[in-house]
Amino acid sequence: MIRSGAPSPGAADLTACDREPIHLLGTLQPHGFLLVLEGPDLRIVQASTNLPDRLRRPAAERLEEVLGQSIRTAFPEAVPALESYLAQAQPSEGAAYLTTLALERGKGAGSYDLAAHRIGDLVVLEFEAVASEAASIQSLDALYPRLNAFVEGLHAAGSVAELCALLASDVRHITGFDRALVYRFDRDWHGTVVAEAGNGRLPSYLDLRFPASDIPAQARELYRRNRLRIIPDAGYEPVPILPSHTLSTGTPLDLSQSVLRSVSPVHVEYMRNMGTMASMSVSILVDGALWGLISCHNKAPHRVPLQARNACDFLTRIFALQLAARERGALAEQRIRLGMIQARLLGYMAEEEQFIDGLLNHPDDVLALVDAAGAAVVTAESCRLLGATPAADDIRALHTWVSSQPIRDGVFVTDSLGEDYPPARAFAERASGLLAISISQRYASYVLWFRPEVVQTVRWGGNPSKPATPDPAGGPDRLHPRKSFETWKETVQGRSLPWSGPEIDAAKDLRAAVLGIVLRRAEELAALSEELQRSNKELEAFSYSVSHDLRAPFRHIVGYSELLRSREGTNLSETGRRYVDTIAEAALSAGKLVDNLLNFSQMGRNALNRVSGDMNQLVEEVRRKILRDVPPGRAIRWQVGALGRVYADPVMLRLVIENLLSNAVKYTRDRPEALIEIGREPDRDGEAVFYVRDNGVGFDMAYVGKLFGVFQRLHRVEEFEGTGIGLANVRRIVERHGGRTWAEGALGRGATFHFTLPLREGAR
Repeated sequence: MIRSGAPSPGAADLTACDREPIHLLGTLQPHGFLLVLEGPDLRIVQASTNLPDRLRRPAAERLEEVLGQSIRTAFPEAVPALESYLAQAQPSEGAAYLTTLALERGKGAGSYDLAAHRIGDLVVLEFEAVASEAASIQSLDALYPRLNAFVEGLHAAGSVAELCALLASDVRHITGFDRALVYRFDRDWHGTVVAEAGNGRLPSYLDLRFPASDIPAQARELYRRNRLRIIPDAGYEPVPILPSHTLSTGTPLDLSQSVLRSVSPVHVEYMRNMGTMASMSVSILVDGALWGLISCHNKAPHRVPLQARNACDFLTRIFALQLAARERGALAEQRIRLGMIQARLLGYMAEEEQFIDGLLNHPDDVLALVDAAGAAVVTAESCRLLGATPAADDIRALHTWVSSQPIRDGVFVTDSLGEDYPPARAFAERASGLLAISISQRYASYVLWFRPEVVQTVRWGGNPSKPATPDPAGGPDRLHPRKSFETWKETVQGRSLPWSGPEIDAAKDLRAAVLGIVLRRAEELAALSEELQRSNKELEAFSYSVSHDLRAPFRHIVGYSELLRSREGTNLSETGRRYVDTIAEAALSAGKLVDNLLNFSQMGRNALNRVSGDMNQLVEEVRRKILRDVPPGRAIRWQVGALGRVYADPVMLRLVIENLLSNAVKYTRDRPEALIEIGREPDRDGEAVFYVRDNGVGFDMAYVGKLFGVFQRLHRVEEFEGTGIGLANVRRIVERHGGRTWAEGALGRGATFHFTLPLREGAR
């Protein structure tokens, strides 16, 4: 049972807003038009009434002309890109940009950005008129230095606040909006502006909080499903889609993934009340969940071309991946720290005849386990107090109340105890937060941790208790958003700092240990702490999510570069074609790097399958594989000693040998005769010691500490290709086996790489 966060003021007034089907409005914004296609002949079954027509015919005549026609007849210009999209086995989720095309004169002059998405058997095709500002938008190669600087800035940022400030600044620069905000949701879906960049034309909202009712649940779900949304002009007239229902389904068209989707009238009124006539939002998703938004506003109507929006989406996704890595790293560090405290407590309990004395005799660790100010161990016979707590009688009464609650998994958590248990308001200064665990399956025995009240002043963007006012003329379902956004201060009392997930988990683990697995858990948690300490050093450099989510953007860059080269190559200058080639090569190289990162991250999760194997046989297999890619003219002399047998995972060990031998071949290619030696030193301290030595370019020992790190390279890419992942893979695999890695070298005189594997039976 977990209770936390501020109340949701005015929620009861907004139930109608929560129910509004904003994805089924059946209208578009007028800066483009839409077609709905169905069947193998791609027949047009629905269309927006603003179909372009140079003959100025009424909308009904234009619709009558196209409805029932195949897209191949009505708009043949769109067919090649559409067929390429439909040929994809698994098209990307959401609307996909297909191409920019110019319609024939008979159908209306002008260029359009074409986007498509699927809804079951339907294909929704959207033509967004190319904004007049598009000519001023920089090309991809011109934007690259800024994108690169953004990525470097993310790595250099020392805090989440700095990351958010960097994102707000770059998005505003790319889009030209008057103001760009980074808006973060809390656990109760209230949002706080944590970063802002602006030109002064609109008021600052930095550090203001907005109630959850400003963005109702179904709107948040649309933000999660459709990352980009733009409203170029809040004064637009919605364009209907006809017929209003799809004939084959009998339901309104779902516009959740639409680029041109009209927005709720309540939201348009909200914008006008805020003093903005144009807006754009980009969703920040962390592990698929809505973390926050980039919210951009302009005092006057403002169109942002698709290229700029895509650039903002790309920046936001990179930001989200870096943010996720930071947050995971912080959580991992906290879990490591709490795990070490818990391991000590388990050891203390194991040493005591009465395990509870292991807690009572070490109060500092008991409090530090969940960062509490006070604690109490309460049984039917006794009430033992640690640190700053309420009076014993108050704790006894609280213990009785907690014992009567239907708590889940034996854990009760709240940061507003006075709201759940009113008598606690009398001792809020000592116990506004409570974390309790049951330590007996038969008796009402608990460990209670307390946190004191933290009085806060919250700055709201307007009075949160009156988020909307019903319209008497329109009935109860017609709502008007609030009109005031002036700072409104609220003092929040009776609340403590919230309990974090790792702290709650630490309390749960302590409960499990007390309930019967003290000694075994002590050994397991000690090993877990050691493993987590090794893994945490790599968390901020990569993660599975980073590797996985970056694949698609690079594939898009390569794909559209190839399309540009094949379809527009004759219109490009020699310099332009060289730029396109450079973009494609860079994206391919980045894609390879992402694949290597993915493999690297997966190694930490794959289980080891150790067997006894012949090292000489493995080295010979790897050597023959590597020689297939060596030019016939190269002279390589191999010296392979007696390597014996090892007890290891053969698949992972093969990766170690492949990386080391490939590096040796690569870094000796400038030698008239390369010498590569693989040997085994005398066993020592229960370890088998292997080495790979070459006579290549070597390295400066001053930088030896960087060799086995992710992305660490001691030579330029122009000299020796590579991604900087190989030796990191070597170290991770060897360490997972319980071994060590190190290297020796000198510039111009070669290098030697050593690794060890623990000796096991059958591995001599």
